[in-house]
Amino acid sequence: MTVDSKFYAGGDGKISALLNPYEQTRNFDISGENVNELIAGCSESKEKLEKLYNMFKDSVFAVAFGITSDYHLSEDCVAETFVRLTQVKRFSAKKGDGKGFILTIARNVALEFRRKYKRENESSDIYIRSYGEADKTVENSIYINHLLEYLNDKQRQVIVLKCCSELTFKEIAKIMKCPESTVKSRYKKAIAILQEKAGADK
Repeated sequence: MTVDSKFYAGGDGKISALLNPYEQTRNFDISGENVNELIAGCSESKEKLEKLYNMFKDSVFAVAFGITSDYHLSEDCVAETFVRLTQVKRFSAKKGDGKGFILTIARNVALEFRRKYKRENESSDIYIRSYGEADKTVENSIYINHLLEYLNDKQRQVIVLKCCSELTFKEIAKIMKCPESTVKSRYKKAIAILQEKAGADK
């Protein structure tokens, strides 16, 4: 398989390009205020829930896959995340962090599903795929999954949250419930490992 390791030479920008090579164009306002309002009303409005789903399904899938390493289980996590979003009773449209709130639910669901369904002997030769772009990204995705296997669980989560979901270190720290400095350290170490392994696979 030929994948140019120079993608990794420039740090997170190149990593992001390889992890998420087909950037999708969304005609949504994803400002914090708009997301918060959609969350606050999604339990009573299918239209608002559908908007949230279209805005965040890829990010939720990426978070779930970073934890489960299982494509089909991650799809189930996406569905369950938005089901649980409709069951939320307490969320402040004025003060809440909508994006972080959704991805926190996604992470919790993925951890729960992994404990409940994932078997030790299951193959992890599943690949990251963007919805609607699977046929275009298979080769790079298989390669990326191979590289991610060199990372431990928390390093992999940080990489996926940063590069696929495009979260800030501060947002990741809040989701993973750890200091921002710890997130940065894990990210730096993970990037170094990926660069080394990408070079080894040339």
